[in-house]
Amino acid sequence: MTIEVGMLIAVLSLIISYLAYSLNRTKALKTDSQESAELKAELGYIRKGVDDIRIDLKANEKQMIALGERITRVEESSKQAHKRIDNLEKELG
Repeated sequence: MTIEVGMLIAVLSLIISYLAYSLNRTKALKTDSQESAELKAELGYIRKGVDDIRIDLKANEKQMIALGERITRVEESSKQAHKRIDNLEKELG
């Protein structure tokens, strides 16, 4: 009778251990999938931020090109003005 009780306790403990293992395994899977979903969402936010930065960079590049063209025109105009001033100084002097 003692051996039967011991075997019964051993079998019950094995069953309880297996059930606890399977319960913890499903919890771990749920946790892993939740972490994976959060990671994907964060990557999406980062990707969107990088795309926004790229758009801003392109706009800044266009603005810099436009400013460069304006500076070139101003320099040409200033050079012509200096020539006219030099000519006026020669006529007056």
